[in-house]
This record gives sequence, C-alpha cells and structure tokens, in this order.
Amino acid sequence: MQQEKPEAPSPFSNYLISNPEEFAANILKVFEKGGEALSRLADRPDSKGGPYSMASELSAASDTLTALARQWLSDPVRLAEAQSHFVAQFGALWNNVLMRMMGMPVAPLIEPATNDNRFKDPEWTHNPFFNFFKQAYLLACQWAEDQLKNTPGMSERERHRAEFYLRQMTSAYSPSNFMATNPEVLRETFKSNARNLVNGVSMLAEDMNRSKDLMKISQTDSTAFELGRNLATTPGKVVFQNDLLQLIQFSPTTDKVRERPIMMIPPWINKYYILDLTAQKSFIKYVVDQGFTVFVVSWVNPDESLADKTFEDYILEGILQAAEAVRRETNLEEINVLGYCVGGTALSTGLAYLAQRGEQLFHSCTLLTTQVDFSLAGDLLLFTEDNQLDSLDALMTERGFLDGSRMANVFNMMRPRDLIWPYVINNYMLGKKPFPFDLLFWNQDSTRMAAANHKFYLREFYNENRLAKGEMSVAQTKLDLGQIKLPVFSVATREDHIAPAASVYRGSLMFSGPVEFVLAGSGHIAGVVNPPDKVKYQYWTDGKREPALEDWINSATEHPGSWWPYWIKWLEKQSGGWTIPRVPGQQLGVIEDAPGSFVKAR
Repeated sequence: MQQEKPEAPSPFSNYLISNPEEFAANILKVFEKGGEALSRLADRPDSKGGPYSMASELSAASDTLTALARQWLSDPVRLAEAQSHFVAQFGALWNNVLMRMMGMPVAPLIEPATNDNRFKDPEWTHNPFFNFFKQAYLLACQWAEDQLKNTPGMSERERHRAEFYLRQMTSAYSPSNFMATNPEVLRETFKSNARNLVNGVSMLAEDMNRSKDLMKISQTDSTAFELGRNLATTPGKVVFQNDLLQLIQFSPTTDKVRERPIMMIPPWINKYYILDLTAQKSFIKYVVDQGFTVFVVSWVNPDESLADKTFEDYILEGILQAAEAVRRETNLEEINVLGYCVGGTALSTGLAYLAQRGEQLFHSCTLLTTQVDFSLAGDLLLFTEDNQLDSLDALMTERGFLDGSRMANVFNMMRPRDLIWPYVINNYMLGKKPFPFDLLFWNQDSTRMAAANHKFYLREFYNENRLAKGEMSVAQTKLDLGQIKLPVFSVATREDHIAPAASVYRGSLMFSGPVEFVLAGSGHIAGVVNPPDKVKYQYWTDGKREPALEDWINSATEHPGSWWPYWIKWLEKQSGGWTIPRVPGQQLGVIEDAPGSFVKAR
C-alpha cells in the first residue's frame, strides 16, 4: 500500500497565537499606552511646525507632490497610458500569485536592489502573501519614479525637490513598515503574545522623554559607550583653549616623529571623536602610530552666550588661533593641517584669507569630504531655500542657537530607508533595544550651532555659493580660492549624500597648487573612517584633471582597501625629517587630559 505524502506546512503556520489570553491582555496594554504615547507625540513641538521638523517636512512634501500630481493630470493622455501600463503590471503580478499558489514556478516581475535590506527575511520571497506585497510595492515605486523622470516642463530644482519628497513617501509606505505586512514583526508578535509591542510602546515613551527639540529615535544603545573609556581613548592633553575650542595634543607612541605636525579640524556640527572612535577605528591613533605629532580641535558645544559668534570668528578665533598655538608648542613656522566636512570648508576659507594677505601658516592641507563650490551640493540644497532660511533665522534669533537635533533630522531624512525606518521597526514594532554601535552613538551625539555662524554658513555657502563665486570676504579681505597654492590632498567618497563626490571634485579644481584628488568607496563617514586592517572598500587615484568627476573616474586607477596608507605616504613628503617625540604641553602647558571637557558637554 502506497504511503501518503505528508502535507506541506502552511505558509501561515508561523502565525498562530500560542496564548490568546496573554495576547489579548497585551494588545489592550498596547492600545492604552500607545494612545497615551501618540497623544504626547502629537503635543510635541515638532508636530506643530517649525524648520526641519516632521510637520514642516510633511507639509513641504504634500505641497510638492500635489503640484506634481496636478502636472500629471494636465496631460490626461500621457497619464492614461501610464495608468494602463501600471494596471497591466499589477494584472501580471496577480496572475503570478495565482500560479505560485498552484505550485507552479514563476520568476518574479521585479526584485529589490542588492543593498535593500528591508526584504531580507526569507518569507518576503517564499510566502505568496508577503511576496505579493513586496513586488506590488516595488512596482509602484518604479512606476512613480519613471513617471517623474518622464514628466516634461520641470526645472532641475523642481525635479530634484520632487525626487527627494517622493523618496520620503515611498520609504514611508514600504510594507516592511507595517505590522500586518511585515513577516518578522508578525512572527514575533504571535510568538511573544504581543510582548514585543508592549516593549515597543515603552521604548517610544523613553525616546520621547529624552528627546528635546525634536523627536529622536534611538539608533544605538547609548549606555554601551563612554568618552574616555571606550571612545576617544587616544592618550593626550588639552594644551590650549578659548571660547570656541579646546586644542588636544596626542602623546607620541614612536621613538621618533616627523618634524612637521598635523592639526586636524573636524566639523562643529558633530564632535571630534569621529576621528577617534574605538582604538581599532581611530584615524587619530593610526596617524600617531605612523610617527606624526597630531593635534585636533575640539569645538565648543555653544549655548545662547555664543549666539553672536560668526563664521569669521570660527576662522580667526578658532582655526587660526589654534594654528598659532600649535606653532608655539612645536617652535615651527609652518604646520600641516587637515579639515573634515564643514571644518574643511572653514579651513579653505581661512587659507584663501591667508593667501590674500601673503601669510603662510600651513605647509600642506588635507581636505576630507569638503565642499567649497556648493553648486552641486545635493539634497541639502533643498533645505536652504529662502523661505526655510527665514524660518530658521527666526528660530535661531529667538534661542541664540540651532539645536543639533534639527540638523540630525535633516541628515536622517536624506537616507530614511537606512537611518529612520529600520529603527522604527526594530525599536517600536519588534520591541528590541538597538544594537550598540560606536558610529551611531557619535551620530546621535550632535551639537548646537551658534546662530550667527550657522546663518552665515547656510546662506553664504549653500544658498548663494559666494566663496566659489569670489564674492566672500573675511575681515574686509576679499577671498579668491585660486590664490591657494600650497599642496592639497582632497578626499571625496563615492556614495556621499552630505558632500556629494561631484561637488567635492569640482571644488578641488579651484585651487592653483598641486592637488592630489582621491575618491574613496562608501559614504560620508564610512568612506573616511576606513581602517587598513579591514579591507571593506576601495579607492581611486591618478585620474586626469578633467572638468567632470565621471571623466576623472574613467581615467583613474582603482585600489583595494583603505586610502589611509596612501595618504600617509603623501603626508610624509610634506612633513620633513625625523625628530625626537614631543611630550604634550611642553611650551603651552597642560589644561586637562584628553578627551577634554568640551567634547563631553551635551
């Protein structure tokens, strides 16, 4: 007698409630606590508008996409053709679902990109229900993007704005963001009898309690890190300080050091220890271990008392006073200098000022993801339009500073698929604490920005692009980037969403001296913080000096691994011979141990 084949497990066998009573009780808790949390969320300042808030961006997105839909409706023939194509695709998808349910092998109509982690759970592929929602979503996104691409009569700025807000909307409406259409969340809900949702509501309340100006979603376990214990641990001393900064000199680790030191200028939008994370990732430690004397600027976290500190002050009282302190400490006329992001923009502005005055404090300059020409500045240009800056000016004038959460919110919105929604799902739906990650701890440790300084930066650089146009002055001195003739090493990162590689490259063409341009793999942070012992990304060198980045890339040489050793060889040529190691503070004295008190201020 032939044995019967066992029945195939149901695709929904993982979605059974094990304890209905506990499940029902937890769902009631979720409704009760969730209602309270949502009510508090609605009463938060960020729900009432204001620049760079959730409410203001929803309003801007609605206005932009409504105008786009109106434009589509103005051409009914084109819209009818597009809709017909859309309906045909969904018909084909539904047909495929029916064939799969009958056990027939069917190739998917569309697949997510290889770097799209939203659909990595196997059930997005194997379960017909979730597979349908995944493909339907991807088809809808593709259709909307194609429609936008083929919409005639839009200016470049209008298209850019529409692309940005369409990306926000499509990221928000992913089926992975809803409990009923996310297999991982559903499994956990049934498995735990909804305890995950109870935990999620509690974590939502915790995030609201610790958030100040704007709602902050926890991206990492902040209790896992402490400055001076497992972050910013490279030994050194604070040897100088003023209202704007502390200057840290790091202790040598080699029996001889290069004669010429290097001073590093990080952005003031975040804290300096992006260059000194864990010992394994520390750029500063790596440079010290190669035999260099390293100084770094640790910017103040300004409050209302520094509201009138200008961009000019950050150059004259900040960068140039710090450089003078390094020169006094080392008894040298010229030093090497490095600027990162807006720190590099301010440094370049200072170099143009010195060049115009015929002064030479620096022997060479390294710029990491630094823009000086903002005409190709990417998505951030959308946040520096006149109406937004007027609203921002009013807020900063009232408070004396811009809370760091607003700029952090902007950066998160530029990559919502990676920096917003995964944490909403993990924290509030799965009820899990975020994983401890040093880079995300630093990302959340944002700083305030002095009102006068930030107003100038957004208007004069992003909005008006005055430095690149030769229209900017510092201390009554007209600036010309073409007067900068010292050796420059410029690093851009290929996937940078904050300082786009094309923008960084265009700016590097404005310097008159020898420029070594390097393109690194990955993005604004990971492309810079890329230790040599982890061969994760690549870099390109030796491209021809062409007007467009793509032409440079076509003639460049690709190398595996980190650009750090390549830069060290360049820096060695700028740093003179060897000398005895320098103990921090021999000339200036010691104020306190690194990492200092400024970096710890919240």
